[in-house]
Amino acid sequence: MSLTPQVSDILKNYESDNPGTKANLVRLLNTGKLAGTGKLVILPVDQGFEHGPARSFAANPAGYDPHYHFSLAIEAGLNAFAAPIGMLEAGASSFAGQIPLILKCNSSNSLATEKDQAVTGTVPDALRLGCSAIGFTIYPGSEYCFKQMNELRELAEEAKAAGLVVVVWSYPRGPMLDKAGETAVDICAYAAHMAAEAGAHIIKVKPPTDALSLPAAKKVYEAEKIDISSMEARVRHIVQSSFAGRRILIFSGGEHADTKSLLETIRAIKAGGANGSIIGRNSFQRPKKEALALLSEITDIFKG
Repeated sequence: MSLTPQVSDILKNYESDNPGTKANLVRLLNTGKLAGTGKLVILPVDQGFEHGPARSFAANPAGYDPHYHFSLAIEAGLNAFAAPIGMLEAGASSFAGQIPLILKCNSSNSLATEKDQAVTGTVPDALRLGCSAIGFTIYPGSEYCFKQMNELRELAEEAKAAGLVVVVWSYPRGPMLDKAGETAVDICAYAAHMAAEAGAHIIKVKPPTDALSLPAAKKVYEAEKIDISSMEARVRHIVQSSFAGRRILIFSGGEHADTKSLLETIRAIKAGGANGSIIGRNSFQRPKKEALALLSEITDIFKG
């Protein structure tokens, strides 16, 4: 497939990257129903590691099988499938070359008390499995955020040298933030900007609320009359915070939501100028027929 103007414009924003990394960006952007649009919908399945198997898959027991998730992402015409090393290894040969893969290189779990993640995958693992990208989570605000940023720096340097794309999950949490603060618009914008500054090609954050968490930031938002009145406006502000749209920005689907509210959020993400969504539990916890119908609606929204 030749490059569309939308994809060409995105590639121009990655001025330091080698042809290998740009080729993998093209693979991600030129796969599935959204190929060539500059938009992305990705299936992430790291929830079994993060939350436990029953909490993740009991609602749709087919999800206990890693092959189910490969098939779901392929049949839905998504841009990529992201998962930890074990899940990718379980289907890497059967589905080789059928969809771009993102190796999630660190993970947490619900038994741990620290707001930290263990490094569970490497760049050689990603290359061995035929991945287009690595994924990494940072927790800005956590007591461990600087350690995580150091780990990200080392992995990102190696990944870029090997021609891989770097995807950063930037999820604020820590002693300064209560639950509402984790998705406050000023905090989400800050998290997106930190991921961009840390060298991410693709940034993933949560949909923001209209709350303002940091007193110093609240003064600026009010003085400068930054519009945060709607989800569309808040998304537009976070796009602006991601190097004025020079970095690919996608939003998580969050915890299980009813279809109507989820699709309203997707429409706001599209209208706000972001590049797409990464939809996990809201898709794979539904029966496959329902999941495919939902993902079809989501890709149709991003097509415009």
